[in-house]
Amino acid sequence: GITQMYSSAYLLVVPPALGVKTARDLIAMAKAKPGALNFSSAGTGSGTHFAGEVFKDAAKIDVVHVPYKGSAAIVSDQISGQVDLSMSSYTAFAPHIRSGRVRPLAVTGTARHPLFKDLPTLDESGFKGFDAQQWYGVCGPAGLPAAVVKTLNETLATTLAAPELREKLSIEAVEPMPMSAERFGEFMRADITRWTQIAKARGIQLDS
Repeated sequence: GITQMYSSAYLLVVPPALGVKTARDLIAMAKAKPGALNFSSAGTGSGTHFAGEVFKDAAKIDVVHVPYKGSAAIVSDQISGQVDLSMSSYTAFAPHIRSGRVRPLAVTGTARHPLFKDLPTLDESGFKGFDAQQWYGVCGPAGLPAAVVKTLNETLATTLAAPELREKLSIEAVEPMPMSAERFGEFMRADITRWTQIAKARGIQLDS
């Protein structure tokens, strides 16, 4: 690994017609009607699927997973009310959040995002330590010389620190997260272990 580039929390969103305004409201509804609600993902084994499964476990609720092939169809079905809840990126739902056609309940990171200052995290909603984010990084081939890794890491860190780039990324609810190559390696190994354990426990396999 060379460096992590940036990360972005998911949003927990519902259609306004569902009649819930907080994550706690949603959980109460799901517990009152086990198996009646559904949650979407961009496909079995996708990041949004894993985030939804972690939420199910944390909330101890029974909601049905509905896998899609990508996010476009999720958006239209969420707006129409065919999907009850989704863990999704900000970019997929941004215009519909602004128009009020979908309602965000919480963010999945450990801190509130500047674009959603009034929106609590799931940690603040009672799920201590809840953290499910998508992240992107840069890796190279095995055996890449240490000097090359160091140069690439430092160059990318400088690029990500540029105010104009940080501003552009913030508009998309993306947070630059550069780190040392060593730290990035540790981060990836820990993340792989975490999600592998969840996949095995849930019997989740990637879609072909």
